[in-house]
Amino acid sequence: MTVENKVALVTGAGQGVGQGIACALAERGARLILVGRSHEKVARTAEQIRERGHEAIALACDVTDPHALDALVADAVAAFGSPSILVNNAQTVIDGPLLSTTDDDYGQVMDSGPLAALRLMRLCHPYLSGGGAIVNIGSAAGVRWDSSGYGLYAAAKEAIRALTRAAACEWAGDEIRVNAIIPLSLSPSMADWVEDRPDEAEAFLSTVPLRRLGDPEKDIGAAVAFLCSDDARYITGHSMPVDGGQVLLQ
Repeated sequence: MTVENKVALVTGAGQGVGQGIACALAERGARLILVGRSHEKVARTAEQIRERGHEAIALACDVTDPHALDALVADAVAAFGSPSILVNNAQTVIDGPLLSTTDDDYGQVMDSGPLAALRLMRLCHPYLSGGGAIVNIGSAAGVRWDSSGYGLYAAAKEAIRALTRAAACEWAGDEIRVNAIIPLSLSPSMADWVEDRPDEAEAFLSTVPLRRLGDPEKDIGAAVAFLCSDDARYITGHSMPVDGGQVLLQ
């Protein structure tokens, strides 16, 4: 399973799942373009990758700004050449009951997630044609029956999965594969929650058949690397749970 010498653009790569995905792709030979709102965070990820002997650059970008996305893709191509892998991981999260949310909250969640993903997919389409791969990040929040308290986030993540299926069908003739994953990862925020509320965390882990949270690189990143590799050349339009068996899609 290799992505040797492929150029991969990963958004939200400053920490957690995005950082793990970037590191996993780098370990398998990809050259990384790391994107995030905070240049400091993505620069740290880039430095970690370079310390391992791989290539990476860090680019700051507000993915909700379409002009910034235009510049991002241009800068990425100028630095490393045409990207053949796109991972849409960036997402603003605003939790709370629906009655306490605002139109502006909804706009922020949708602009940073599915709208940014769609814009980047369209911008990268010419470079991905002929064998590229896209992986979008979904969430179990969108497929559970009860999404109380995180309805906006769930809506955004399901919109991303819908775009994934549409792009997979529309762009198959262009030899672009488009998939999504539904991860359960030990992100920084999840790690804080486990430490602060161990009883709740233990109850939560009891719903995971493998009884642990996924490692951002070894579990989540490895799954993304597989979907981007030629070993997954016959997989497209799929939503892959990478969650220790917690969510079973029908």
